[in-house]
Amino acid sequence: MKRILLYVLTNIAVMTVVGIITSLLGIGRYTGNAWNLMAFALVVGFAGSFVSLLMSKFSAKMSMGVQIIKQPRNADEAWLVETVRQFAQQAHVGMPEVGIYEGEPNAFATGAFKNSALVAVSTGLLQSMTREEVQAVLGHEMTHVSNGDMVTMALIQGVMNTFVVFLSRIAGSLIDGYLRRDGENRGPGIGYYLATTVLQVVFGFLAAIVVAWFSRQREFRADHGSAQLMGNPQAMIAALSRLGGLNAEGQHMPKNLAAMGITGSVGQLFASHPPLPVRIKALQEMASR
Repeated sequence: MKRILLYVLTNIAVMTVVGIITSLLGIGRYTGNAWNLMAFALVVGFAGSFVSLLMSKFSAKMSMGVQIIKQPRNADEAWLVETVRQFAQQAHVGMPEVGIYEGEPNAFATGAFKNSALVAVSTGLLQSMTREEVQAVLGHEMTHVSNGDMVTMALIQGVMNTFVVFLSRIAGSLIDGYLRRDGENRGPGIGYYLATTVLQVVFGFLAAIVVAWFSRQREFRADHGSAQLMGNPQAMIAALSRLGGLNAEGQHMPKNLAAMGITGSVGQLFASHPPLPVRIKALQEMASR
């Protein structure tokens, strides 16, 4: 809750400064009431991110076919639940729901609150890895949970969305006013709608680069957290090396879940995860210290 409050207050403060600057520069003449626009941008920017966050566990279960382990049916499921329980105790967070889904080697964590999250692993991961490697992957996902990464990413996405909405409309109004040059205030013209639509796409791509960068930094922290929970980074190195050999990167997962998975898509600036060799190198450097 403190993290949410801090991000919201920071975003409001930044938007307030932007609003004051636009007023001092007289940009409000072209955009109407800049404060109303800021309020609109905040609502639109954060609404989608928070709704997605609040529905994340439900959507994960539906989209990925996650089967929650309510009562372990075999020794493997019992071990899986107990491993997550031990990591939750070490990380001082509530016990997450634990689930399994059919798919290629991967795992993910999701949920709006760190004390009621969901950690799921694929059948492909369980079949292709040793228990120690699976344990390292679970440590990675539990670090996402304990760090509150699901909330952080939703907040960052909300901030980026807010600025995309706000700046595209400010720039669209300025362009429309320049094209008309008649000094009359007859409301937005066709230039406004065209410019806003194009700029929203352009700014959206730039915002995606920023969000992806934050996501990649978070992956390094989760790998480091797994190494700490395991007592050394070797198991995480082995798990990532095996994933590299299985070519798990690039498999299809919903965007909001892929960001919290153990692997992600390869796309350079837009990639949610760093390349596996880079992550392995970071862990090897950690081991050498």
